[in-house]
Amino acid sequence: MVLVKRTIVKIDEELCDGCGACISPCAEGALTLIDGKAKIIREELCDGAGFCIGVCPTGALTLEERVAEEFSELEVEKNLRQSNTTYIPQKCNFCSNTEDNKYLLPIKHKGESMWCCTRCLPRLIHG
Repeated sequence: MVLVKRTIVKIDEELCDGCGACISPCAEGALTLIDGKAKIIREELCDGAGFCIGVCPTGALTLEERVAEEFSELEVEKNLRQSNTTYIPQKCNFCSNTEDNKYLLPIKHKGESMWCCTRCLPRLIHG
């Protein structure tokens, strides 16, 4: 195990309501629900990209820089092969296109977490 200073997701358990919205956006499979709260399965699975943050309705997820196990693509591949997670494509909150046919970005707008495709983003920005 190699420890390095890096960016990793932090979960505030007091704010987490266990909705699970953060699970599917994590392409590495680093998050799961345990006892009704989001948890990082193993630190080496979290790449710190933070796609989970934009969809959290309670603001329980943030990024922090701290000493953690080094990110491992090999461990991510192993975890994804072994997990029984179901792929649930995210969809744009404005046009309902899924990530299978449009690029989606997790965003917060007026305090609300949502997904927005690149086609709808200019409309959101410019009105």
